[in-house]
Amino acid sequence: MPLIKDSQLAEDSWVHLDDEAALSPDLQPIVSLERWQAEHETLRQRNAPLGIRLKSDQSPALIADDIAHFAVIALEFPKFTDGRAYSSARLLRERYGYEGELRAVSNVLRDQFLFMQRCGFDSYEVKDAKAAEAWAQAIAAITVAYQPGADARRPAIAQRHRRRQTAPAEDKGASDEPAPDAKPRRLAQEERLETATLVRPEADYDAHRAY
Repeated sequence: MPLIKDSQLAEDSWVHLDDEAALSPDLQPIVSLERWQAEHETLRQRNAPLGIRLKSDQSPALIADDIAHFAVIALEFPKFTDGRAYSSARLLRERYGYEGELRAVSNVLRDQFLFMQRCGFDSYEVKDAKAAEAWAQAIAAITVAYQPGADARRPAIAQRHRRRQTAPAEDKGASDEPAPDAKPRRLAQEERLETATLVRPEADYDAHRAY
């Protein structure tokens, strides 16, 4: 399938390997969790890059101690209404510190591109090579995020605080200060927003199981 990486079509040197397929020395395979669990000693000894594929109901905790062995981790989206891979991606990036390629596979749709990127995905297997143009449009559709993510985008409240800190002293006068009776409400709203943007990936994973 066509691969999108760095917002453009890219050559894919990886092969999704069936559990019964032979493992040749020159192959860059993406194996199932089941094969990794059964053959991990042999696979660790290979002098070649290795990838693993997790189904949506397979928690990243199952490979938490082994992620250094994987150059690619592919997460499945079996259907549009199953979003557990989003939580898996954030767990891998934020809790387990995975820095390799995080790939979205199976039912990868244009409308999901931006959300996948915000959760830490950086490559995507798509059905149509024309999706590269759709990818660029999807990423550019929303320029400001309210919640923090696993990507480099700064949420709106962080950008606002930064502007206030870097603004010249003369710009921080009365014109930027609300009326006395409005200030408490504004501060309360910001506090609620900051609380709402706190991320608890361990809870998210369980919540997505209901999808």
